[in-house]
Amino acid sequence: MALRPKVLLTRRLPQPGIDLLERHVDMFINPFDIPMSRQDIIGGIKDKDGLICLLNDKVDAEVIDAGKHVKIIANYAAGYNNIDVQAATKRKIPVTNTPGVLTETTADLTFALILSAARRIVEADKFLRQKSFKGWAPMLFLGRDIHNKILGIIGFGRIGRAVARRANGFGMEVIYYDPVRLSRDDEDTYGVKYQDLDDLLKQADFVCIHVPLNEQTYHMITKEKLALMKGSSYLINVARGQVVNEKALVNALQEKRIAGCALDVFENEPKVEKELIEMPNTVLVPHIGSASIEARIKMALMVAENVIAVLVEKGRAPNAVNPEIYEEWH
Repeated sequence: MALRPKVLLTRRLPQPGIDLLERHVDMFINPFDIPMSRQDIIGGIKDKDGLICLLNDKVDAEVIDAGKHVKIIANYAAGYNNIDVQAATKRKIPVTNTPGVLTETTADLTFALILSAARRIVEADKFLRQKSFKGWAPMLFLGRDIHNKILGIIGFGRIGRAVARRANGFGMEVIYYDPVRLSRDDEDTYGVKYQDLDDLLKQADFVCIHVPLNEQTYHMITKEKLALMKGSSYLINVARGQVVNEKALVNALQEKRIAGCALDVFENEPKVEKELIEMPNTVLVPHIGSASIEARIKMALMVAENVIAVLVEKGRAPNAVNPEIYEEWH
């Protein structure tokens, strides 16, 4: 009887994904609800056929080289900037992600953050819990409307488009910036108008970031870019923390050059700038963009399907981010 493939999982996933995997492969799961150390991953991967990792696992060339028998690296995330894809490609190892399944969920959170920032939900909640509420008052926690305001979307991929659909329902004017402009027909379909990045920042009441992290987007939002925004505007980031220069954002908030921000991601996760935590006009959540039960289960099942396709069915990974490894296949 043939030996079953062995797979290292750096942190437990929702059970439906585990159940599917365990029907086909032998699982070696990190028993602790904390990230595995780098050395534990290097040691654990040596005799494994597959690696399932998370966004906060750095899978660089050294880690990949330690996995002499690894035939797939499956990332439990849509992004994959934690993996040295070039090193994996050199060894003909498919790297997979979980695209699509978290689009609508992340767009939902984006709007939760917009509403929370504009209507000062976090401040008001804290005020009430501290038993400071003495009754309705005309000036109590005045926030800002979002209907009839301008939403600027930086990055108009799947998530950006899902956010635009929600904004249309709120009666917002939507402008967008993306390196690749849509056709005029598609712009009409989504009800959006194209602006270059600087003009978007100058016009928008709410600026939402939905770009991947790469060399072009690292610190895309700088001190100079923040200075272009209106004093009444809000910055919303559910993409990657390193897209925004966090210290510059702190300065912009301290100097009241923008009205506030709502962040799901941070430049040095899990560390967050102390000043951001202390400011009342910030909404801060711990990287929960895809954190719905439905989305996380779909992600776990997609990871399992990629692993099974490669290790059990000996086929192509459905969601390989480096499909060029299959170029010689016929």
